[in-house]
Amino acid sequence: MTKVLQSINSLVWGVPTLLLILAAGLYLTFRTRFFQITNFPRAFRSFLSKLKPAKSSTDGVSPYQALCTALAATVGTGNIAGVAGAICLGGPGAVFWMWVCALLGMILKCAEAVLAVRFQHKNASGEVVGGPMYMIEKGLGSRWKPLAGIYAFFGVVAAFGVGNATQINAVIGGIHSAAEVFEIDLGRVGDIVIAALLAVLITAMFSGGAKRIGKIAEMLVPYASVAYILLGIGVLVVCRDRIFSAFSAIFVGAFSPEAVTGGMVGSVLMVCRIGASRGIFTNEAGMGTASIAHAAARVKHPAEQGLMGIMEVFLDTIVICTVTALVILCSGIAIPYGYDAGAELTAAAFSQVYGGWVRVLIALALICFALATVLGWGYYGLRCVQYLLGENVFGIFVAMQALTVILGAILNTGTVWLLAETVNGLMVIPNLIALLGLSPQFIKLILEYKKAT
Repeated sequence: MTKVLQSINSLVWGVPTLLLILAAGLYLTFRTRFFQITNFPRAFRSFLSKLKPAKSSTDGVSPYQALCTALAATVGTGNIAGVAGAICLGGPGAVFWMWVCALLGMILKCAEAVLAVRFQHKNASGEVVGGPMYMIEKGLGSRWKPLAGIYAFFGVVAAFGVGNATQINAVIGGIHSAAEVFEIDLGRVGDIVIAALLAVLITAMFSGGAKRIGKIAEMLVPYASVAYILLGIGVLVVCRDRIFSAFSAIFVGAFSPEAVTGGMVGSVLMVCRIGASRGIFTNEAGMGTASIAHAAARVKHPAEQGLMGIMEVFLDTIVICTVTALVILCSGIAIPYGYDAGAELTAAAFSQVYGGWVRVLIALALICFALATVLGWGYYGLRCVQYLLGENVFGIFVAMQALTVILGAILNTGTVWLLAETVNGLMVIPNLIALLGLSPQFIKLILEYKKAT
């Protein structure tokens, strides 16, 4: 089974997909005159000005609420477990390619947010909805509706895999690591009990619908992210003499992985593929998912929400993922190259500096990130399934999410990640087709916004 999945994953995340992502990012970067770079200070100021919560309304949500919902799905266990796996499988150089994908991903996420707002849609309940399926159908035309349906189908599948099973799987790994501090062996029965409790908690969170999801995201994401970053900065302060060596390993390993990994990772293409796939898994740029959240934002001009898309990728990959990578590389722990390590490696890196007790904090961070991601992706999956089947599917969808939580606790880690990455790749293709097809409208809106401001 694993070998079959590896073959499919290699095909989906092969050279054509990587080139499509890089080409789309480069094309939009040049056509918008490096908008994500030249307007980053504006994006940062806009982000700071929107930090205070605002009330939602029937006409949509505030830019802050839309960003929190998007970040809830984006800032997840991929920032802790995914980065560890990328370093083990691709060496430190994989982090460099994550950065490259983030830089190009900023303009892709910006385009997704702008076009999502441009093609907002009110459903039968009066809620403002949107996303790639609406961008494709309303922007490219009705003859492209089958492609919109394909994207929505992948979105539903991903909500159970990327947004649920992988998150719970990583949480279980983190809890096992924390349990070792107290010399407790949870076993498979313990995994199932924990998953059942999480399933009940997640069902309760879902019961309030989109508004409750947004409120919980506002509470979980900012505080958990800040606490994790501060914990990571503490490691870097203690290990500051190794920071230069860590960056050196990242840059050298990106183009000469053998020199850093001792021959365990020998292909630059492999390093690039792993860095790109794990990078997109964590920041979701190019997948179009965050546009489902950004679509509901109330803004004067679509480009305003595009600035939030830029910040989303920056905070997720350039800040949080980099903190994780540097902690692992600076801590001095042995890295098991060739083995898809997860949260346990990150926890071990923190423990190297703080001691075993910190595993408890890492487990708590994982739980917060995972719950937020399950909720955010649950929102995406719900909108996708409602696009396909109508609005009266909420109860069934929530029940299936709860069941997936339990399955995620007992599945093999490598299998879960392979499934998640494969579905991610499948979502990228229809979304990028839409972005490129609608790029003239995106570029027009961006240039119009720059002239007006």
